[in-house]
Amino acid sequence: MNNPKGPLAPAEGKLGILLPGMGAVATTLIAGVLAMRKGTAQPIGSLTQMGKLSTSTGNPKIKDFAPLTALDDLEFGGWDVYEDNVYEAALNAGVLDYKTLKGVRAEMEAIKPMKAAFDRHYVKNLDGTHIKTYTTKEDLAQQVIDDIRNFKAERGCSRLVMVWCGSTEIYHEPTETHRTLAAFEEGLRNNAPNIAPSMIYAYAALKEGVPFVNGAPNLTVDVPALLELAATTSTPVAGKDFKTGQTLMKTIVAPGLSARSLGVKGWFSTNILGNRDGLVLDDPDNFRTKEVSKLSVLDSVFHPEENPELYGDMYHKVRINYYPPAGDNKESWDNIDIFGWMGYPMQIKINFLCRDSILAAPLVLDLALFMDLAKRAGWSGIQEWLSFYLKSPQTEPNIRPEHDIFKQLVTLHNTLRLLMGEEPVAAASEEAYQDGPQAS
Repeated sequence: MNNPKGPLAPAEGKLGILLPGMGAVATTLIAGVLAMRKGTAQPIGSLTQMGKLSTSTGNPKIKDFAPLTALDDLEFGGWDVYEDNVYEAALNAGVLDYKTLKGVRAEMEAIKPMKAAFDRHYVKNLDGTHIKTYTTKEDLAQQVIDDIRNFKAERGCSRLVMVWCGSTEIYHEPTETHRTLAAFEEGLRNNAPNIAPSMIYAYAALKEGVPFVNGAPNLTVDVPALLELAATTSTPVAGKDFKTGQTLMKTIVAPGLSARSLGVKGWFSTNILGNRDGLVLDDPDNFRTKEVSKLSVLDSVFHPEENPELYGDMYHKVRINYYPPAGDNKESWDNIDIFGWMGYPMQIKINFLCRDSILAAPLVLDLALFMDLAKRAGWSGIQEWLSFYLKSPQTEPNIRPEHDIFKQLVTLHNTLRLLMGEEPVAAASEEAYQDGPQAS
């Protein structure tokens, strides 16, 4: 995967970023990029734009080190179950204030979502009206393929990426339909009920050779059938679930506890949020999908099977509560029962009042730019080096995902070094600090 195939293709022409789900996250991303083009905002939280890494020649920003697409060369499009243009959708989402949106209103009003591929079975708490009609799921997938082709032609894009920004779908597990590409395509023809809308988008993208990122905990590209398709079309995939609020804090705090060999008896996490994501997660079947994603983090950091004295009896509980007045401003509480020398108990309590879409928008930008870079490098399949951005990183079979955010950052930096002909660095070196040492 991470061996360039010949010269790296330059980032020439426009890059189209296609977003299934043009709600809070997508509209926050688009408004931000448009404002940044005008010089009225800064890309805070974006590693591609603000982050640095140490190299043999200095300490450049990543955007100056790797040939990433410039913000001026991005085009945005997507699908949504509601027909509001992007400006109207941003107002409804309530993430950004009117003063912020006013400066980019005309550009946002010009972006209108395409009709969505939607199945209410997978998101019971949404009642979409701006949706496609179809006879078979094969027909539905072809409609999405046609949308992709039309967008690319109409916007004059030379390359595309797709990042799922839609809702969390209900929990379901792989079946025979998902085992092979042939079985999956047979399922499309026969309207197999276990082919979710996110899989329709992923299939359409991969058929067209468009890199696909799953920003939700859905079962989407992490099935053999779609990985087979990705290999067939030499297309990168990554997932799943943007690492934003509470899980971001866990992947920062837990590695520190592990590094100091402090034990953990219990970790209770609860959240309140009131955006569309909160409404969807108010359904137990949808919450189950998110719960599985969130619960996987701590075991991967602590490895209780290898450290039973410290983490063998750890109790981990996650709760999410829909509370409309909170809007997009998620609040999370963590109660962590730890123990130290001679087993004496202590506690850590974290109250994180975050803005979910403000944290997620730069992740979407970075993932889109890095996936385009991977495609131009000739890489395909699962892009494990992008685990830094994801709650439940997708890995090759039989490889345990890494959740320690600091180790993830080292991997990401080293992958970029490899791409640009630089030597990788060890995790214990200056890579522990984002800025690294000053060049002498």
